[in-house]
Amino acid sequence: MTEVDQAASAGPRLKAAGPGGRFGRLGEVRHLGLVAALVLLAIVGLVTKPENFATSSNLVSILALASTIGVITVGMTFVIIGGGIDLSVGALMALASVWATTLATQSYGPVVMIVCAVLVGTGAGLLNGILIAYGRMVPFIATLAMMVAGRGLAQRMSNQRTQLVQQDNSMIVSLSTTRVLGLPLLVYVFALVVLLGWLLLNRTTFGRRTYAVGGNPEAARLAGIDVRKHTLMLYALSGLCCGIAAVLIMARTTTGSSTHGDLYELDAIAAVIIGGTLLSGGRGTIIGAILGLLIFTVITNLFILNGLNTADQLIAKGAIIVAAVLLQRRSLKTPT
Repeated sequence: MTEVDQAASAGPRLKAAGPGGRFGRLGEVRHLGLVAALVLLAIVGLVTKPENFATSSNLVSILALASTIGVITVGMTFVIIGGGIDLSVGALMALASVWATTLATQSYGPVVMIVCAVLVGTGAGLLNGILIAYGRMVPFIATLAMMVAGRGLAQRMSNQRTQLVQQDNSMIVSLSTTRVLGLPLLVYVFALVVLLGWLLLNRTTFGRRTYAVGGNPEAARLAGIDVRKHTLMLYALSGLCCGIAAVLIMARTTTGSSTHGDLYELDAIAAVIIGGTLLSGGRGTIIGAILGLLIFTVITNLFILNGLNTADQLIAKGAIIVAAVLLQRRSLKTPT
């Protein structure tokens, strides 16, 4: 019997919360519901703005916007399934973009810029993990502190100015401008991150341990899983995704700025919740989170096309989050 099987027998919640079982079947039904919601939104777009919504340029714009937040959402999915939360993702993306676009870093070329962004994001994620796993800080507090500090450090490094990506580093900009089969390269980067995230969560021991730690950390510990080490790795993974997202935002905007990623943490958390991941941990899917993200992105696009203001958009998103949480509570009360 493997360590995760032992954990499942030690804690009945794990048996229901993993990728299989009752919650697995509910997840499949939820995915179909999310696809139906996307189809409904597409119909709304075709009815209200047929001349704008279905154009290739608009669809590419939706995918490009979803790509940056989507990479962050993949990391957020792992953290929440593992029983945590990460409020610092937007600030870490901003910090990584600013650090990578400083003149000192840019002088070494685009490869160093990319490596710098990834290392900054991963390093900050590791610090989150150390504070939470070994410092025993509550994830909400630790990542909230990192959110504030990361945003402040980005402002200090850039003197609150937007830093342009120099023409010598056009390789980064090409992620947004170069198209393959009509789609910019950053969309393919996003797809690759989603694929790797899905494989890691569903086809590896790391993924099974993530469900185990999130479902019942004490049972996971008794089964021999190093819960603290695994928690550290989850936050490092989230930071890594922030670093990759920083490269994508630099490609899209050709800038590094302390204002990048504003409220991205809320969008990512909302997408994960709508996708069916429990905030208490132990249950969730990458596919559901990405479908939730696409729903939010299409809604944003529809609001823009129809000239509706940002306030109405935020109200609609808030109502969707509340509805998603209520549906989760109802599904958990459904008898087996």
